[in-house]
Parts: sequence; C-alpha cells; structure tokens
Amino acid sequence: MMLNVAILGAGIGAKHLDGYLGLPDRYRVAAICDLDAEKAGALAAKAPDCAAVSDADAVIEDPAIDIIDICLPPHLHGPVALKAFAAGKHVICEKPVAGSVAEADRMLEAARDAGRMFAPIFQYRYGRGLYQLAALQERGLAGKPLVATLETHWNRGADYYAVPWRGKWASERGGAVLGHAIHIHDLVTAFFGPVTEVTAILDTRVNAIETEDCAAISMRTMSGGLVTSSITLGGADDRSRLRLVFDGLSAESGRNPYAPGEDDWTFTARNPEEQPSIDAALGEMEAEIARMPSGYVGQFAAIADSLEGRPAPVVTAEDGARSIELVAAIYHAARSGAHVHLPLDRDLPVCVDWVPGDIAVSG
Repeated sequence: MMLNVAILGAGIGAKHLDGYLGLPDRYRVAAICDLDAEKAGALAAKAPDCAAVSDADAVIEDPAIDIIDICLPPHLHGPVALKAFAAGKHVICEKPVAGSVAEADRMLEAARDAGRMFAPIFQYRYGRGLYQLAALQERGLAGKPLVATLETHWNRGADYYAVPWRGKWASERGGAVLGHAIHIHDLVTAFFGPVTEVTAILDTRVNAIETEDCAAISMRTMSGGLVTSSITLGGADDRSRLRLVFDGLSAESGRNPYAPGEDDWTFTARNPEEQPSIDAALGEMEAEIARMPSGYVGQFAAIADSLEGRPAPVVTAEDGARSIELVAAIYHAARSGAHVHLPLDRDLPVCVDWVPGDIAVSG
C-alpha cells in the first residue's frame, strides 16, 4: 500500500522527508507546505512529483492525502491535528504533540472518533542499542527495573533562540523539559513503564529566555524503577546518556544526542556468570537487528506496517499523551514543591495550561 503524505513545515520536516525517501515503496510525499515558499520549494525538489504549497487548510482537505505530518511550531500542533482528524486524515506529529494535557486529551478523542492513527514522533526508540535491550528484556535476561540515570546536556545559545518562537511560553509552550528531554524521558518509560510519581527543580540559568533551560528531576515508574534526569542547555557540546540498571544487567548508551540508540550500548551482567548468556543472545540477534531500520525510517516503517494491519512496534497515541502529562507533572512539581502523582487530576489548572502567570495562553 502506497501512502500519500503531506509534510507541514519545512524545518524539521526535512528530516521527515529523508525518512520517507528511505521507504520509496511505502510512502509518496505529495506536498511540502510552508509559509516560506522558497524553503518549501527547495525541500519539495528533493522528492519526485512533490508540490510546494503554502495553504495548509487546502492540503488537509485534499482527498488524495492520507497522512498529515505536522512539523510546525509547537503551539500549532494541536489545532492542526484536530483539523486533520476532522478531515479524516491520519496524523503524524512532531514532539511535543500538544501544548497541554487538555489539548492532548482532545486530540486522542478526535483520533478515536475519526478512526484514524495518531502517531507521535519518538524516532529515538528505533535504534540498534534499543532493539538489543528490548530483545534482552523479552528473553528475560534483563530482569526487574531498579534505577536509571538520564543526562540531556546540550549546548543552546543565542543563535538557537534567534528563531522567533523559541524560548517563549506562548509559542514554544515550554523549555528544555518539553523540547529537549522529552525524548529521553520517553525512552526510559519504554523500558521502565509510565511515570507514576515526580519531584522536580527547574531553573533558567543559561539563556535570557522565558522558559527553563536546566532541571533536576526524580521519578518513580509503574515498574517501581526509580529515575533521575539531569537537564541543561549549557553543556560544552550536545550529549545524551542513559544508564538503565535492572537486577539482571546494566545497560548503558553511547553519547549521541540525536540518536542514542545508534551508538554501541554496553550490557553488563550483574552476575558475571550470566555474561556469556547475554553475549550469546546478542550474537544470535545481531543479524536480525542489523536489518531493522533506525530513526525516522524505523518509525515510519512501523507506522506503515500498523496501517496495513500487521503487528508493529509503534509509538502509540497514548504514549504521546503520557509524554505531555509528564511535562505537566514536572512543571506542577517544580512550582508547588509537591510530590506529584500521575495520572494527574484533570481538574488541576496545570492540565488546562501550564504556561505561568499573565502570559498564559489557553491550551
């Protein structure tokens, strides 16, 4: 089945296009939509028979389009997705999928009512090291989750925040917790389960912006595993690291900030006598994992499989909504000093809008 896609937004949309072009027998990118005609045209020229357009509403209403891929500034994700579901389209949406818990809930309901897929982009899940860890976990070699440490230590300065919508609550909807660490938080929940408790300290220590750029967060997950997350945009370079400790083994990523699953991971048995079993399992799975696509190609392949009715490791709409709920819980914990439990009470003001003070914009 060939799926016709329209990409809305020619910024990160360029990475999405590369992903689709890696699956030419499954996707056809029919349109690139951006208000910057030159940018849209340059990107559309990379795909066969792809139109460059500026009218998002017309693209959404086009009966030839199967999937609307939203790569717009964060405050537009919810409104555009709701239009796409109303038009009967499947939706792929960059992170963050929504600007509030209430908006994420509305998007989930709209997708269910329309009978369409709502696929949040968490392409980091698709990588060699993560495939290995998932297979070890499935074989019972990892054991019970104990603790995890996460580092999102990136370098973001004046050039990054020269983009007008960045660093502002009304348009970016949040800072490093929302725009940077959301990926690594998603990864740990894929192996430890959804977060059930949060405490947090947030600060703006690096840049002259409205939103946070540093954080220290503690979490408990549904498995009982404890997680600490260290975040800063004041690093000397861009580095991400995960260390996940199970009672059977410890797994540690490389330092690749944009594809932590791509680097070689280490898997060390707690009991040295079990190391040969882990090494043997890794050897047995190597050929299969080597054939598995990574990054955007991996996620788009899973989406296509699911739409064709085949079992696939898709990131679900519920995963995307939980990622937004975790952001709200972190903001609530940091501002209140409270130990916050999830799922959140939907009557909490932070679920309606976490933007602080007199600059609040309804989600």
